[in-house]
Amino acid sequence: MTDLLTSAQMRAIEAAAIASGAVTGLDLMERAGAAVVAAIRETWPQRAAGRALVLCGPGNNGGDGFVVARLLLQHGWQVEVFLYGDPEKLPPDASVNLARWRAHGALGAYRDLAGAGDHDLVIDALFGIGMRRPMAELGPLQGILAGRASRVAVDLPTGLDADTGQTVAPRLRADLTVTFHAAKPGHYLADGPAHCGRLVVADIGLSSLPEIPPPEASARATLATHLVEAPTLQLAKSPSAHKYRHGHALILSGGPGKGGAARLAARAALRVGAGLVTLACPQAALVENAARLDAVMLLALADGYSLRGILADARLNALALGPGLGLARARDLVPAALAARRATVLDADALTAFADEPEALFALLHPGCVLTPHMGEFARLFADIAARLAEPGYSKLDAAREAAARAGCAVLIKGPDTAIADAAGASALHAAAYDRAAPWLATAGAGDVLTGLVAGLLARGAAPMPAAESAAFLHVECARALGPGLIAEDLPEALPAVLRGLGA
Repeated sequence: MTDLLTSAQMRAIEAAAIASGAVTGLDLMERAGAAVVAAIRETWPQRAAGRALVLCGPGNNGGDGFVVARLLLQHGWQVEVFLYGDPEKLPPDASVNLARWRAHGALGAYRDLAGAGDHDLVIDALFGIGMRRPMAELGPLQGILAGRASRVAVDLPTGLDADTGQTVAPRLRADLTVTFHAAKPGHYLADGPAHCGRLVVADIGLSSLPEIPPPEASARATLATHLVEAPTLQLAKSPSAHKYRHGHALILSGGPGKGGAARLAARAALRVGAGLVTLACPQAALVENAARLDAVMLLALADGYSLRGILADARLNALALGPGLGLARARDLVPAALAARRATVLDADALTAFADEPEALFALLHPGCVLTPHMGEFARLFADIAARLAEPGYSKLDAAREAAARAGCAVLIKGPDTAIADAAGASALHAAAYDRAAPWLATAGAGDVLTGLVAGLLARGAAPMPAAESAAFLHVECARALGPGLIAEDLPEALPAVLRGLGA
């Protein structure tokens, strides 16, 4: 499991390592610069050397840049270095590396950058994890923004917030981003992947140092945030188990002509391993659904009163409500479903039905629930939290944590950067980005399949948080296995091959 570290946490780890005496700031800076040069050589092995421009900032990220410049020079590059800020005000370690660079080459001032000419490679070591406000002087960078040189960002591209993925001017897009010790949330959230290019996480020796204390709690963006890179559940079935050992998911559907979304969810729940799946719909929709379903069972369900009776059967251990349900039907069925205190996924209409009175929904929820809104649905239920996403320093992960605490259950906010949190404050990020990008999921019904995946895993006995994490991972794996042209109906059918590939 890979932790994501905020800028505050990363600084705390570095400070603790240096305070321990096991490493110096100059050691870390030298290792960081060497890691950047190694990543450049790995990314462009055919490029022996050329002209490089290194942009250094007023902090330690600039110090990394001076190391990169010196090492590139040793590899035969022609290197020009320009500093944004006053060289007399650099931090001590950065000052040492500036002096080392000056023994080999000149230092230009940022304001003179326009005269630097053409380059093959631009190293962005301006601000790294430390930028949250727009740069005041953008003029000298105009040539860089318009140029065709390959760009390498040290830690983060300038203009990208390390904690949120939000961007501010000048928004320097990189072809390669090299970060250190651990990825930061901003590499994966919001605009991060589009600005980072290829992402390399370089080991600079911090992981191997003994007895480094964890970041302080005051770092705010919790230690519980991890990147979901694999299912967090055991997906294989016991050879001796029977279907009733793997749960019975009940998917609630809308009326005639409205059952497609629920059918998608039901088929996904069955494919992901629920022992039995029943789709409950109005009597008038039974024939339509029977024509499209075989292994999924059918049940006539009139209203919330009838649902309470159906749920007297304790074998129905997981529910999914929302896809294609209809707002009026959702408002009737959701209270009855939640009163049964079964593991429950609420999506789509089951959320929107309470947009005018979200507190009424929150009063009904229990810890066995998972809410799976997209951003529009999220904003209807959590309007004040959604509004904060425009604030500097506030991320989708923050929003998921705050929403989960308010709702008292797990919340999964859908998107390429899927943020997942539970009421206890644990959080995870599943990113369909870089080599796991799956843009084909932007298609009608894909979210309904995700609802079914969560429901199926809950039926199998998974806790809400790992069910949500694993479902998000499987959802993207199916899309990647299918590729361009997929439609939502394809996703459940891709699961057998995906699960087989995972050893399940």
